[in-house]
Amino acid sequence: MKKSRGNRKKAIFSKSKNEIKYLAIKELHETENYSIKWMCEMLNITRSAYYKWLKREIPKKELEDISLGETVNKYHDKYGGILGYRRMTIFINRNENKDYKYKRIRRIMKILDISSSIRRVRKCCTISNKNDEKAENILNRNFEASRPNEKWTSDVCEFKIPKSDKKLYLSAFIDLYDRSIVSWQISYQNNNILVFDTFDKAIEANPDAQPLFHSDRGFQYTSPAFKNKLEKQGIQQSMSRVACCLDNAVSEGLWGIFREEMYKLYDIHDEESLISAIENYINFYNYHRYQERYDSKSPIEVRFEALKTNIPKFYPIPINKRIEKYKANLAMKNPTEITSIG
Repeated sequence: MKKSRGNRKKAIFSKSKNEIKYLAIKELHETENYSIKWMCEMLNITRSAYYKWLKREIPKKELEDISLGETVNKYHDKYGGILGYRRMTIFINRNENKDYKYKRIRRIMKILDISSSIRRVRKCCTISNKNDEKAENILNRNFEASRPNEKWTSDVCEFKIPKSDKKLYLSAFIDLYDRSIVSWQISYQNNNILVFDTFDKAIEANPDAQPLFHSDRGFQYTSPAFKNKLEKQGIQQSMSRVACCLDNAVSEGLWGIFREEMYKLYDIHDEESLISAIENYINFYNYHRYQERYDSKSPIEVRFEALKTNIPKFYPIPINKRIEKYKANLAMKNPTEITSIG
């Protein structure tokens, strides 16, 4: 994986109010041979206080914070800076067999001056066909599911190949129960075959699946041939409304996560490295991207556990304050638009 880049400020874990001054005196004396007496006078501190600090025994709590800071730095570099304090806590607790609280990791990350990345805006590559028939928005932004293969969503994402005018297209099917990528397919063309092959792979892996299938109004999903494939499997189709990307928010959100994290985790410089990065990131996402909503488990872990029982555990979507605020503002502007965004 690609390491994160950028300068980080020197971490200070001590609670001493003059810690910065003491560190400056120590460093300047050792590197530039500045007079300790003169520096203490300039910084308005006593020499005795400085020497007392210099000979002090570092408290156990401070040593633990220093060690934890090194671990946080290691995970920040290893995962290309994609971990916020919540996922940083989950990853460290799972992989290091610890039980740190969110607040402590957040404090350490603040001291280290590190944070997660902000997602980019995705360029839409949906191409609709006005001549084909459309399906109703049956999903209606109800993105919760009680079991695997109850609801699937799909979309196609475009990637530019570095140092080339060519593009790659990635089609993916997502299960709304565990948010796992059920199947995926890469192609140099955004066509029917791309989505059809993705569908065939999904059914091959889940032969008895009859989920509600939701997508946008891309021409692949509205084609009669694709509708026949759904009907043959006994699958009901649902489609987003016109110009309503939030109707397919899970798939749209996946591409936001995908683009932001993949380019930070892997070194992508040509066609081969791009294809390799897509394959590796999908594996990472399915098997190693632990999520707070799923009790710090990966999508595939949640899926396998659910498939082994007759009554799978229900994982409600946590309340998102930003989404609730958006819905409130939307309701004030247009009361008819009040729906579950999830």
